[in-house]
Amino acid sequence: MTRIYLLKLLTIVISLIFLIKLFGLQVLNKDYDKLSQNNAIIEIEDYPERGFIYDRKGRILVSNQPAYDIMIIPENLSPFDTLSFCSLTGIEKKELISNLESARRFSMRLPSVIVNQISKEVYAKLQEQMWKFQGFFIQRKSIRDYRFSFGANVLGYVSEVNNQDLMGDNYYRQGDLIGRQGIEKSYENELRGKKGKKFLQKDRFNRIIGPYKNGKYDIEPVQAKNINLTIDIELQSYGEKLMKNKRGGVVAIEPETGEVLALVTAPSYDPKILVGRQRSDNYKALANDTVSKPLFDRALLAQYSPGSTLKPLNALIALQEGVINNETQHNCNKGFYYAKNAHMDCNCTYGTKNDLIKSINKSCNTFFSKTYLNLINNSKSTAEGIDNWKKYLESFGLGNYLGYDLPIGRPGLIPNSSFYNDLYKGENWSATNIISNGIGQGEVLATPIQLANYTSAIANKGFYFTPHFVKIKDEEKSYTKMPKITTAVDTNNFFNVIDGMYKVIEEGTARIAKINGLKVCGKTGTVENFTIIKGEKTQLTDHSIFIAFAPKESPKIAIAAFIENGYWGSRWAAPISSLMIEKYLNNTITRPRLEKRMLNGSLELEYKKPISGENFKINE
Repeated sequence: MTRIYLLKLLTIVISLIFLIKLFGLQVLNKDYDKLSQNNAIIEIEDYPERGFIYDRKGRILVSNQPAYDIMIIPENLSPFDTLSFCSLTGIEKKELISNLESARRFSMRLPSVIVNQISKEVYAKLQEQMWKFQGFFIQRKSIRDYRFSFGANVLGYVSEVNNQDLMGDNYYRQGDLIGRQGIEKSYENELRGKKGKKFLQKDRFNRIIGPYKNGKYDIEPVQAKNINLTIDIELQSYGEKLMKNKRGGVVAIEPETGEVLALVTAPSYDPKILVGRQRSDNYKALANDTVSKPLFDRALLAQYSPGSTLKPLNALIALQEGVINNETQHNCNKGFYYAKNAHMDCNCTYGTKNDLIKSINKSCNTFFSKTYLNLINNSKSTAEGIDNWKKYLESFGLGNYLGYDLPIGRPGLIPNSSFYNDLYKGENWSATNIISNGIGQGEVLATPIQLANYTSAIANKGFYFTPHFVKIKDEEKSYTKMPKITTAVDTNNFFNVIDGMYKVIEEGTARIAKINGLKVCGKTGTVENFTIIKGEKTQLTDHSIFIAFAPKESPKIAIAAFIENGYWGSRWAAPISSLMIEKYLNNTITRPRLEKRMLNGSLELEYKKPISGENFKINE
């Protein structure tokens, strides 16, 4: 009897559960009617329009244009005329079959893209014949419309999600677009908005006849945010034109805010070619160019020796440490012997006596090498001296990623005692072994954005704001300043260094960068350049470097240019930088001959030398 009783009780309980479930589905759940008509209802995602991107003056850089994807839900697919479908869409039968198989493997119930980004013309023709293709539907999206042919490295691009993206974020579905590189990637969450849902009614011919129940169950998308960049597109485009047929990076920053005005890498590409159905082929062509590397952002990723542009920083550190003062002088006889049979060359003539300002003006290797030796030897040990020197340079943003709002970068290198202990493998080393650091040609490495950043710190007399590419808005101001970072050098030590940099332009190594009516402060740099050819270390034409800011008082722009194989600082880097300064501050160019020479000039012959297989000369 007990067993019978328990059996009856169990039957009653199960029945009640089923009744409650059915009641919930049919009465309480208002979606039941929709679910029961699954074959006549299609659920599609409603994409918000991707956010616009503007430059600092409100000019539209990136907007959107309509695009159409042909989608399927595999379980709804019925036999269809593949030849007719291929004829209408322009897709090859082999590709169609492959895409259908991929869709089935992905999911039988979730939508997949079969043909992406069809034209408006194809869309119009196909719409009339959708009844022939049961299980297919068209989803409208928007693709990017890049208004300018410049700034690709800043803006980035968008492409379809891959398997890794799908596994990493359940927001995305196959065929969705996601930001790759640049602003598109860094601000993906803001630019994408949030998808909604639409439920559409189909007739027996597979034609969409309107929203299901007047859109009762639709979920509205959340509008994406627009973004205002700090970039000045006029300055950006001008910089890219000046860098045509050259390789390197140019970075301009507004010192008082840390806003990046231009981020130029060369060679680059037109961002418009990474939009549309040819995007994949165009991207492969760019990626396969392993010689010029247009996808490699030299402004953020290339690590170079800073050359003589490091001399102002070494001077500031020496002043702070009391190793030199503003009256300190050193004799230069076309260089000096810093150890037995070890000579440091210099461009100064025999018998030259230089103080701090003249040494910066003339870029005297002797003055700065002796200063560096004294600076390192000023501590209890060489190891302590180099570690102390490193801390100063780090306070100017060297040796770290800076923290700007783009997804790529490199830290550069500021060596410390551990680095040299490893390099010399336990052997004794001293300040004379690392003397090249004093003139920026030792083991120090920096990216162009780091060069521009420490130039901003000099312009501000001891502080900088983290470089950034998007204006941060709040309710009270047009922008919010980034945190202020103070260097380890006191403000009073900057004045003579800045005066020396001003003399560089007025009467020194960068007279070519002089702009009438504008006080410019700068420093040239030239760095030896080596590569490996057939297993041997081979010297190439030197690199050209220049840093500058203007005006001298209340600086509005700080700039750094690094031109690979550019001979010396004043030949390419200084003129390009000064033209960009003039363009930004005065919105005009008063040196048309210089501009023409920079716009039309090319270094392609220099870049071909190491791959030509022929003997070549350098620094011609």
